[in-house]
Amino acid sequence: MSEPGMIAEQDMVAGHELRAFVERIERVEEEIKGLMEDKKEIYAEAKGNGFDVKILREVIRVRKEDEKERDAKESLLDVYLHAIESAGRLTPATLTPATLAQGALATAA
Repeated sequence: MSEPGMIAEQDMVAGHELRAFVERIERVEEEIKGLMEDKKEIYAEAKGNGFDVKILREVIRVRKEDEKERDAKESLLDVYLHAIESAGRLTPATLTPATLAQGALATAA
């Protein structure tokens, strides 16, 4: 057991190791902050060149997806849109209890 007021050697080593981890994390956080600023500037430049930033972000998001998952999602989206178009337009005049019940039955099937 160590004397009062003295720091054990293993505690000092652990403290140095911990400080090294913290400092590395802080450096990485600073790098990330810088990269985020760079990304912001790129989006601003793209906007200045006439590109729609919202669509550009969507393109980047889509490119990150797995190709098979993206294809499956797009196919399902097409099926849903086709089903909506095939059903025709619903207006308040066509929203009767009968049409609502038919829709409920179709979704329950």
